[in-house]
Amino acid sequence: MLEFVRKNQIITRGHNIFWEDPRYIPSWVQNLTGPDLKSAVTSRIQSLMNKYKNEFIHWDVDNEMLHYDFYEQRLGTNTSLEFFQTSQQLDPLAKLFMNDYNVVETCYDMNSTVDAYISKLRDLKQGGIFMHGIGLEGHFTVPNPPLIRAVLDKLATLKLPIWLTEVDISKNLDKETQARYLEMVLREGFSHPGVNGIMLWTGLHSNGCYQMCLTDNTFHNLPAGDIVDNLLKEWQTGVVHGETDEHGSFSFSGFLGEYKINVKFGNRTVNSTFSLYRGDDTRHLNIQL
Repeated sequence: MLEFVRKNQIITRGHNIFWEDPRYIPSWVQNLTGPDLKSAVTSRIQSLMNKYKNEFIHWDVDNEMLHYDFYEQRLGTNTSLEFFQTSQQLDPLAKLFMNDYNVVETCYDMNSTVDAYISKLRDLKQGGIFMHGIGLEGHFTVPNPPLIRAVLDKLATLKLPIWLTEVDISKNLDKETQARYLEMVLREGFSHPGVNGIMLWTGLHSNGCYQMCLTDNTFHNLPAGDIVDNLLKEWQTGVVHGETDEHGSFSFSGFLGEYKINVKFGNRTVNSTFSLYRGDDTRHLNIQL
């Protein structure tokens, strides 16, 4: 898998080192106690952080720790903090994330309110952890755009990159409704200045998908897939042609990303590249002919 990722220059996240939900913890781990469990978790975090060093842009260190506390119940109340501390020590360049659900999806889950999320981030900071980002899973049933916006606005005050890490729409809805709701979520995320990335939780396997598929088993688009394709086209700057003014300047507005430039003057041609990245300043580029 990693060979395919490297070959195709695909950006990947490390998900996850630990998962606090007992339903997804191997039975042999659940049977461990005391020093044996401590040894097992130490071995796991060291092996993962060493084996995959520099492979992932982010690490979800301790997944869904607002809802579950399997390891803290067995190893002590500072266990989550120790997971982050060890990750930071083993790979100081790793970008560490919290990741949880029902923060942006609903206001009815008291375990994962936006205030609870911020409080946990502050606890980790007090323990010496420099957090690099905010992971919001995004498993929606009926999206509430004003709520999404309000949560993102509040989290954005922390000045940390926000990622929607596992976006999908409930399988209890018909496919047309799934697609319509997916578009609402993607537009809210893409348009918010605090959101740096969006990932879809739509991996296809022999039994379908977790909640929402983009294609059928023959890889033909479902309505949600059409939405994604259309938005990707809409959110591309595309090819821009133009002529410079009397001062030799040419301006355009574009989406963030990588650009190739081809400049022609008489029989001379210059090719160059540049990046548009986040910021309030206008990007200036000088081309010498």
